[in-house]
Amino acid sequence: MIRRKLSPSLAAALAVVSLALTIPLAAADWLQWRGAGREDHSPDTGLLKQWPEGGPKRVWLFEDAGLGYGGYSVAGERLFTVGLRGEDEFLIAVDTREGKELWSVKIGPKYSNGWGDGPRMTPTVDGDRVYAIGGRGLLVCANTADGKIRWQKALVEDLGGKLEAWGYTESPLVAGDRILCTPGGSDGTMAGLNKMTGEVLWRTKDLTDEAQYSSPILMEHGGKTLAVQLVMKKFFGVDPANGQVAWVAEFPGKVAVIPTPIQHDGVVYVSAGYAVGCMAVRPGGSGAPEVLYQNKVMKNHHGGVLRVGDHLYGYNDGGGWTCQEFKSGKEVWASKNFGKGAVHYADGMLYCLDERSGEVALVEASPAGWNEKSRFQLSPLSELRNPQGGIWSHPVVVNGRLYLRDQQYLYCFDVKGS
Repeated sequence: MIRRKLSPSLAAALAVVSLALTIPLAAADWLQWRGAGREDHSPDTGLLKQWPEGGPKRVWLFEDAGLGYGGYSVAGERLFTVGLRGEDEFLIAVDTREGKELWSVKIGPKYSNGWGDGPRMTPTVDGDRVYAIGGRGLLVCANTADGKIRWQKALVEDLGGKLEAWGYTESPLVAGDRILCTPGGSDGTMAGLNKMTGEVLWRTKDLTDEAQYSSPILMEHGGKTLAVQLVMKKFFGVDPANGQVAWVAEFPGKVAVIPTPIQHDGVVYVSAGYAVGCMAVRPGGSGAPEVLYQNKVMKNHHGGVLRVGDHLYGYNDGGGWTCQEFKSGKEVWASKNFGKGAVHYADGMLYCLDERSGEVALVEASPAGWNEKSRFQLSPLSELRNPQGGIWSHPVVVNGRLYLRDQQYLYCFDVKGS
């Protein structure tokens, strides 16, 4: 056999290919409420399209997440959530490989409520920092590595906000070098803080509405990036650089407005429960935005609405699980085959969570109709949940893992079959 010596360039190229084949792909992150763009779209592909009988394999169960309705963000091999332990609320870091606690740090005293005590937001990760807001409105910035608090600001005592009936539920938003939050009140509905120091840089002095329970998003408008937020009687766009209000749309909210706004192709969509319904507008160059439609096709309470292509999916109070045209607002289909709850999107499928029974359904995200592929029962369920409360933490799929929560229980399931 004749052996030829490889040229240095060819040998180097083969070495690079060999290295690429042996290094695993980098893990995806879920750094904030509803993930990248706050669209609630998992970055995962290659997921199971049908689960085994009894549901996907549980990888681990963490039993000390504390009480409350907090969500979870994932950065690398760390999951961040919030929960009530005793008389204090905590920001908690968990190892995603084994479900073991890495650290926890106090983020304020207990917030008490007739529907369940404790915090109810999702931490926001930005580089080596994680931001969280306690139920009473203490905003903290902590190190992701060890939980050490870098700075904190009280939305009520420091920023003049007002604690509403269900507490502060907002997940703060990073916009460049700012961290945005909604204290509400006469000093300005929204605030922009230096994300490194906590210094207050601006307030929306032209808007002084009280805070509600929604979380802001970012959108491109008129060549600028704007933050969009929903409060009781309006939703609006704000320049995160200086707090200048770019546009305002009136909205007929009642009791509580909770779902996160959706933006796409220059259109902003909002929804609320308590018989209010939904509304879509197109902000223009000046003046009030153009109202594209306003109807009751989607009266979403707090389980969330998400957009997949040209369609919206979510639970409509009274009508059941609903598919709605994003552009026209028309109902495409509605189904009562599954109970009211939260929704998440991953790899062509909807992950639906029944807030009462704890059942989880895997459903095709299709305008053709409700096409359920699998269903399983979450277990164990918390015996510490307030009787008036529900299983209200939203599902998240990232790195082939489905994360769910019921109070102190944080569950991790394998939905890739790896």
